[in-house]
Amino acid sequence: MTSHSYPDLKLYIDGAWRKTKSDQPVINPADESILGALPKAETSDLDDALEAARQGFRIWSKTAPRRRAEVLLKAAALMRERVEEIATAITLEQGKPLSESRLEVIRGCEFFEWDAGEAQRTYGRVIPSEPGISYIVHHQPIGMVAAFSPWNFPMSQPSRKIAGALAAGCSIIIKAAEETPAGALHIARALHDAGLPRGVFNLVFGVPAEISNYLIPQEETRLIAFTGSTAVGKHLTEIAARNMKPVLMELGGHAPVIVCDDVDPVAAAHISVTRKARNCGQVCTSPTRFFVHQSLYDRFVQAFAERARAFAIGNGLDPSVQMGPLANSRRIDAMRALVEDATAKGARLLAGGETLGRRGYFFPVTVLADLPSDARVMHEEPFGPLAVINPVSSLDDAIEKANSLPFGLAAYGFTHSAENVDRLSREIEAGNVSINTLEASVAETPFGGVKDSGYGREGGAEGLLHYTQIKTVSHRIALS
Repeated sequence: MTSHSYPDLKLYIDGAWRKTKSDQPVINPADESILGALPKAETSDLDDALEAARQGFRIWSKTAPRRRAEVLLKAAALMRERVEEIATAITLEQGKPLSESRLEVIRGCEFFEWDAGEAQRTYGRVIPSEPGISYIVHHQPIGMVAAFSPWNFPMSQPSRKIAGALAAGCSIIIKAAEETPAGALHIARALHDAGLPRGVFNLVFGVPAEISNYLIPQEETRLIAFTGSTAVGKHLTEIAARNMKPVLMELGGHAPVIVCDDVDPVAAAHISVTRKARNCGQVCTSPTRFFVHQSLYDRFVQAFAERARAFAIGNGLDPSVQMGPLANSRRIDAMRALVEDATAKGARLLAGGETLGRRGYFFPVTVLADLPSDARVMHEEPFGPLAVINPVSSLDDAIEKANSLPFGLAAYGFTHSAENVDRLSREIEAGNVSINTLEASVAETPFGGVKDSGYGREGGAEGLLHYTQIKTVSHRIALS
């Protein structure tokens, strides 16, 4: 245990905290020290969680939407009060600067607050009919949700699923990331303190494949919600399909950025570097493939590389640091392999590319230019602080390259032309297209991908409906 505030790690099942017989260490990526021991759920723990969620659903699904909203809002208020404690724990386990961790906590609270409002707006409809008969459509909570969240956003990613499920009236078992468990644990603590009934929310950790393989086929499980890699998402979807379970999948991306010929290349480059460095590039919407009009290319590349080389990297608890470490050693290996492949095939390395030679998983913002189409990084999501920049001759060329991959989560464009905005909005194949901003989603907008980037939406009015099922009631007044 460090001298900083890091919670005692436990499972949360049926309204109570518990340890288990086996555990695994949680590592601080900034110095590779052990933060704590994370208990791993056994089958008996999962059975207890399933029974708790079954009983919790019976209570929560019949709870008035206004009461559900009150609990969610109280939990959000508690997390806002505890922002420093939660943010410090996130920085310790995940590495991002403390300023980013604070923003993540606030973002997670916004999901709770938005969904609390939406809980009271899951409207049905009355379909016009002849006299003496009515047709009414209801949105009812779908049942118990099995949810799986990733390590890159320990608090806001679980919040999206938890808030949506609870607002809709569902119970939930969430397996949060073993490498970064504190964010979800703090959510559990806030919901407990806010008075959520026992069994409605359950938090487990363990061996991911064992937990998903066990939970998904269970009769109690009515929806699978997952955020993570495309490969794992496809595997879980196959399991769900064999058991006739619907899925909500938010999967990988490889976000293109189109820089048109009518913008300031230096300003666009500086904005891009800052966003590329967010969470050390470990973001599914991170801007990565830059397609820059050839008339601006040299100035954009130069400004991008200069700003990248100037980024302050170090322990996220240091207020002067702009980017922390990667989350684990696997990401270091992945960055090295992609850089070595690209440079061997002729790409220019303009910044970064090597570890910083210190304890911890530090890798600088890395800039590659003039990449050939067969470079691995042009096809594989780096999920790290790696940007690739290529020139394009026209908007047609840029859009074709942007759409060339099977991914379609987020895409970006810089332009002041209404015609360009219209074309980017219509022709880019992505669930989220942002113009002159690199923000891909907020609580009030639906978020999700197309093609291999997933199925369904989280957030916004659309997101909550994925946690409901549609029931049509036909009522004839008189027997005939």
